[in-house]
Formats: sequence, structure tokens, C-alpha cells
Amino acid sequence: MSTFDEYAAAVRQLSVQVREGERGAAAEAERRRRLHAGMAQVGQRLAAQGQRLDQLGEAIGLPPATAAAPDGPDAVTEPPVATAAVDPDADPGVALEEARRLVDEADLRTREVEALAARPELLPTWSPAARAVAVYVACAAAGVLLMLVLVVASGVGLVSGFTLGAWICAGLPVLSFAAGWLILGRWGRPALATVEPPRFVPLGFVICVALVPTAYCASLLLVRFLR
Repeated sequence: MSTFDEYAAAVRQLSVQVREGERGAAAEAERRRRLHAGMAQVGQRLAAQGQRLDQLGEAIGLPPATAAAPDGPDAVTEPPVATAAVDPDADPGVALEEARRLVDEADLRTREVEALAARPELLPTWSPAARAVAVYVACAAAGVLLMLVLVVASGVGLVSGFTLGAWICAGLPVLSFAAGWLILGRWGRPALATVEPPRFVPLGFVICVALVPTAYCASLLLVRFLR
């Protein structure tokens, strides 16, 4: 083989190596670009999660988690990360996928917390109307029990007939309604509620006003029937 042929073969081999190197460099640049884009996306999602967690914490009365750490001798600092603990051979793509998986899991847990926080403490699986009826009926039942105590007290002369009638017709129904209204406002309100929950005021007033006197009339009929 002549010297020129050897030179041409070397040039062709060098050209192939250059093209392979250019393709490798382009692929590496594309891989780095994707890694940087993925890291930026994960960073944005983490920032959004931090803001949402601060909102959830504020709704339940906790200070923001992103608040600055206190200065002075009481400040707590995290220990520095040891250089030997970092694996230099770790694949950045694998680490990025693991970070994405953890962020997805955190999003899922956050949605679960939001779903729970959207429910009130009192009878969380009930509809607002059914919850209001149950609360007002329970408060009216408590009023009926107090009415029975007043009836017994009136029978032994501790309470006058006028006082008994006033409590049965006005006092106990109003107290029962007010108790139900307050209970629905305190324990019937979701933690993340932005508006006041419905308390069904007309319905509750009718229940409390009707149930206590009706129970009194029923007790009178029962006593007369037993006699």
C-alpha cells in the first residue's frame, strides 16, 4: 500500500471518529438539557408544594414551614453533608426519576389531606342537610329532657305553671336552636372552608320549636292514658 493510500485511510478513519464524537457530544448535550429541564420542573413543583403546605398549615393554625430559621445561639443548623457520602458514579437520570416519583407521591398525599380537610369534624360523611337535621334534633331532644326535669319540678311545687309554660313555649326551643346553630358553626365547618357553611336556620328553628312543645303534649297524653 502506498503512502497516499495509508494517508487516505487514516483521514477516513479520523473523519469517522470525528462524526462519532460530534454525535456523542450532541447526545450528551441533549441529555444534559433534558436533565436541567427536569430539575427545573421538579424545583417548580417543590416550590408549589411548599406554598400549598404553608396554606394548609395556616388553615390549622401552624406557622409556615418556609419561615426563616431563628438567629442566635438557639438556631439549629443541619450538619454538612459528607463528601464521601455522595456517589460520584450515580446516574443523574435515575436520581431525577426518583425525585419525580417522590414529588408525585407528595402530591398524592397532599390531595388526600385536602380531601380530609374539606370535610367537617362532625359527621363528615353526611350531607349538610342531614347533618343539620341530626344536630337540631339532638339539641331539641336535650331540650325535651330539660323539659321533663321542669315538669317534675313543677309537680313538686319548685317551678310555677307560668314559668313552666314560658320555658316550654319559648325558652327551651330557643336554647335548643341556638345550641344547634353554634354546634354547626363550630364542628360543622371544614378546616379549609372559605365560606360559612349552611346552617339551615329555618329548618332548625321549626324542628326545635315544634319538637319541645309536641313532646310536652305527648307526655301529658301519656300521663292521662296511664291514669
